[in-house]
Amino acid sequence: MIDSLLSRFASLVWGPWLVALLFGTHLFLTWRTGFIQRHLGTALRLSVAKDPGAPGDISQFGALMTALAATIGTGNIYGVAGAVMLGGPGAVFWMWLTGVFGIATKYSEALLAVKYRVTNSRGEMSGGPMFVLERALNARWAGILFAVFTALAAFGIGN
Repeated sequence: MIDSLLSRFASLVWGPWLVALLFGTHLFLTWRTGFIQRHLGTALRLSVAKDPGAPGDISQFGALMTALAATIGTGNIYGVAGAVMLGGPGAVFWMWLTGVFGIATKYSEALLAVKYRVTNSRGEMSGGPMFVLERALNARWAGILFAVFTALAAFGIGN
């Protein structure tokens, strides 16, 4: 019974419309950010530059590595192998294309996280999707719901 329920849910969630929604979001945000991908070289140079007087809890390089660690994981390694196995070598082209346009989506996520972060009682920065949902949309319930679903998803990821 649970298998059939999960199978129905998976077929509802994972479909061609999801690919269109994700890629459409990538294209929309690429256009709205003025093709932010043009500045990739500058961003990489700035992220590895040393600036001991910069404010914040971590260095630019530390922030880059944290963002990459949150984005690139075992799912991406398996995902590439699975895509090539199921879709053939042509899948690599689509992964590159989505990756290039996905830069705008990742940039937008990071921008919102920085814009809506808060300083806690110890003077440390706290932020993320929960804070964006709570503060940008004025929907505390959405932030709580996101945090709960993320915690539940963590039980089934990486096993």
